[in-house]
Amino acid sequence: MFTMSDPHEYYVYILTNQHNTVLYIGVTNNLYQRVSFHKAGKGGKFTAKYKLNKLVYFELFDDVYDAISYEKKIKSGTRQKKIDLINEMNPDWRDLFGDLQF
Repeated sequence: MFTMSDPHEYYVYILTNQHNTVLYIGVTNNLYQRVSFHKAGKGGKFTAKYKLNKLVYFELFDDVYDAISYEKKIKSGTRQKKIDLINEMNPDWRDLFGDLQF
């Protein structure tokens, strides 16, 4: 289980769809709420269009600028680098949303 409670924590996260064909990278200070919005189809046009609602990766930061910088680094990398990053944390590509706890 991953416990989240500090409002000064920031998360870089990766979502995918049921078939793991499309990846979305985002940053938020409330991972549970943000992924809940994505799951409800309210996360944004891109995530709704491609039904990106499976949380397959996230990383915690205590500084918003570090989180944004890391998000940009991931986004600028190749698809293979993103896949490798997910495989390191979550080799089965399971939905980590159920592991989030407050």
